[in-house]
Amino acid sequence: MACLIALPALADDRVTGFEQMSSDLQMMQNDPFANPGQFWVLDGQTLWSADPGTGAESCAGCHGDASATMVGVAARYPAWDNQSNRPVDLEGRIELCRTEHQNAEPFGRESAGLLALSAFLTHQSKGLPITRPEDPRLAPWLVRGETLFTSRMGQLNLSCAICHDDNAGNYLAAALIPEAHPTGYPQYRLEWQTMGSLSRRFGNCLFGVRATSFAAGSDEYIALELYLKARAAGLAVESPAVRP
Repeated sequence: MACLIALPALADDRVTGFEQMSSDLQMMQNDPFANPGQFWVLDGQTLWSADPGTGAESCAGCHGDASATMVGVAARYPAWDNQSNRPVDLEGRIELCRTEHQNAEPFGRESAGLLALSAFLTHQSKGLPITRPEDPRLAPWLVRGETLFTSRMGQLNLSCAICHDDNAGNYLAAALIPEAHPTGYPQYRLEWQTMGSLSRRFGNCLFGVRATSFAAGSDEYIALELYLKARAAGLAVESPAVRP
């Protein structure tokens, strides 16, 4: 079924954060022995087969070999969840599997376990195109995400679009302003010296404009991620991505 609203046109001249990085950082990302994000992918691989300790199956016990069954899955999130009657991001889906199917405690947002599993699952879609949302139930969420992207916020009275559309490619102090295509989350940022989620990046941006951040997994962040994924549809998934 086609989505009920018109999504942003997919321009051929879109530029990803990877393309804007230095050649040294590009080589770091492309080298599995130099990419620090690989540690999270390996930890996630271990968690995939780990006994949850509740008598329930491991992730692998239900889903099998991730390299076969999880290919392309991360590329289509956020996706609709029938039980909660709302879209969930990939991290939210992992947490739902933990609580509903494994009878285990959730990892918690930005926890090492959740970042590792989401990095591992995203890695199964490396190189595949981000999927354009087609579920008509997502239509109002896409509208909400676009509204958030274009609305001025915070004491600096700036919107996401003012930076990432109007001034993309320019510099904010020494930092290059990207087009905000979320092709590589969770990602290892040298600024953070660790892996982090897209929600963490949203929070950093809101802090930068002196606005109040939303909670990770909130409706606002899900809608905004959905809209950004629509803008990035067709671009290749990076995993594990590295950024300055």
